[in-house]
Amino acid sequence: MAFFYKDVSRMRPTLLRIGLLGLLTACASSDATQQDAVLPPASETAPARDVRPAVAARPELAQALLDRGLGERRAYGMLVELLEVAPKRLAGSPGYEAAARWAERTMQDIGLANVRMEPVMAPHWERGDPERASARLADGSALELSACALGGSPAGSVTAPAVELNGLAALAELEAAGGSLQGRIVFLNQRMNPAARSSFQAYGGAAGQRTRGPALAAKLGAVGVVIRSLSSADDDVPHTGMTRFEDAGPKIPALALGVQSAERLSAALAAGKVESVTLETHCRELADREQWNVVGEIAGSKWPEEVVVLGAHLDAWETGDGAHDDGAGCTHVLEAARLLLACGVAPLRTVRVVLFANEENGLAGGRGYAEAHAGEAHFVLIESDSGGGTPRGLGLSVDEHVLERLRPAGAPLAAIAAERVSGGGGGADIGPMAERAGAPEGSLSVDDTRYFDLHHSANDVLESVHPRQLELGAVVLAYWAAVLADLGPGELSYN
Repeated sequence: MAFFYKDVSRMRPTLLRIGLLGLLTACASSDATQQDAVLPPASETAPARDVRPAVAARPELAQALLDRGLGERRAYGMLVELLEVAPKRLAGSPGYEAAARWAERTMQDIGLANVRMEPVMAPHWERGDPERASARLADGSALELSACALGGSPAGSVTAPAVELNGLAALAELEAAGGSLQGRIVFLNQRMNPAARSSFQAYGGAAGQRTRGPALAAKLGAVGVVIRSLSSADDDVPHTGMTRFEDAGPKIPALALGVQSAERLSAALAAGKVESVTLETHCRELADREQWNVVGEIAGSKWPEEVVVLGAHLDAWETGDGAHDDGAGCTHVLEAARLLLACGVAPLRTVRVVLFANEENGLAGGRGYAEAHAGEAHFVLIESDSGGGTPRGLGLSVDEHVLERLRPAGAPLAAIAAERVSGGGGGADIGPMAERAGAPEGSLSVDDTRYFDLHHSANDVLESVHPRQLELGAVVLAYWAAVLADLGPGELSYN
């Protein structure tokens, strides 16, 4: 997808690689154009083009996975179990520990080999008592606002005049102009672009006001921040998410407002009716705590030392149940592994399922995995972290010539409209390992039209997940895991 990372700051390594690749490609194209008039024909001077045959489709495998997956529909049952055991499972919480134990048992029950819990040190932030946001109006009345604290917010109670700005870019312009927000509560009211072609593109365009806006506002003298939720729904449910303050810089209360509350506050400010805004949070940051990535494998039959990772993150914001984010991803990868075993698939490379800790507020799991497995050969890493919507195919961060060879292999999935193979896949958890190993990364592509109606909010509950859509995602992931694990050496590179 164009924007796989839920947090802009987490995607920099992959974007850098993609951006650099694009720049080099553009430069190469430009050079070739300038030299066309003087160079001999390409056939006399250029190295032979990669002419490896297309990757063969495996219709029997797709049929077996679909029959068993749709017939048994185990993914939804796994998700029900996870949400019953640990509906609240932010890193550091008792819920996360329960989720990790559940994941270990489930991998063992599925029949995975080498099941273990790999320790990582993760941050431990707690929301505390319910937060509050309100505006005092000129007529003496109060405008109550639907709000939730952002992850990383400190505790605090402040009342101050408010100023509205259109997101991070407006803050940056104010800083560049030498402006000040001394003693103000800043309202960052950038909405997700409704004209964006991808919901992740819309999210990425506005996410900076959450991830970096509060720290910059604090630097400019603000005493508190509220942001318009990063939501595509027209409701009043606030959406949380991580914000990052500098270790040595000021930290101020930071909250997200439901979309309708943001609209009401904006209208009242524009009409000059707001005398002050009050924010109250009860959050606390505790000492880092040992948590775990949960890992299990299907051993490779020919190249067991080479690894195909199927990953998702086990933690979730406690505002909802994390059914889509990322309970769906966890059950995708677990059910994909179960289906491979149940269908008797013996992959040539090791297929490793990894449920990562602390994706939401620190990425300790992804970084810890990269450190623990630094010396291993990773052939490709695939992540599911876009929700449990209808699957559309696979995204891979590989050269277009490789994509061309892979696309025929997706044909058997056309029966469920999930045959697409596109460029640009990736994920926050697998990014550190992909960077270290120089391995391609990818992701399950799903219909994410409504994903940001639910993401990081009280809307993200079991009832929002459709059992058939969830199961189909696991089938697609299982199919591509088998295809990729059996590719010949070098098949994911060009030349």
